Amino acid sequence: MSKIVVVYHSGYGHTKRIAETVAESAGAQLIAIDAEGNLKDADWEALAAADAIVFGSPTYMGAASWQFKKFADASSKVWFGQGWKDKLAAGFTNSASMNGDKLSTLHYFFTLSQQHSMLWVGTGMMPANKKASTRDDINYVASFGGLMTVSPSDASTDEMAAGDFATAKAFGERIKTVAARLSKA
Repeated sequence: MSKIVVVYHSGYGHTKRIAETVAESAGAQLIAIDAEGNLKDADWEALAAADAIVFGSPTYMGAASWQFKKFADASSKVWFGQGWKDKLAAGFTNSASMNGDKLSTLHYFFTLSQQHSMLWVGTGMMPANKKASTRDDINYVASFGGLMTVSPSDASTDEMAAGDFATAKAFGERIKTVAARLSKA
């Protein structure tokens, strides 16, 4: 069985709920980046032992949170030794607006993964793009490069769309499947 780690930062709890859903469906270990952008030594060790790393952050002002960026900058020590080379990578983000420039955050994760010589996994999902589609459908936000979810700025974590959780669950399952397939190769 592949070892998968979801490393994320969440500012208001919405991204945390998505991280938990992805991790549960992927059978992954969950690592939270703290409010100061730090990880414990044991967390770095878990990332080193992982076969797949899933990055997560809210999108603030068109990019990942500064806490996530601090973590990414700290990963340059790992980069120097190519410690994450050939591990799987994937990413997810949440913002208050339907677009919210979430793709910028996913591109940031993708670039980070490529600097680390990782292998990127997208959603592998078709979009819910019919007239009858609703927010409760899988991949309503229509993202291919990574998971995107939406939480209106005045919505509590209990008011998040069921479709986003269903999409997060399917994304976690995809990561798990791809990791298992690669471990057999």
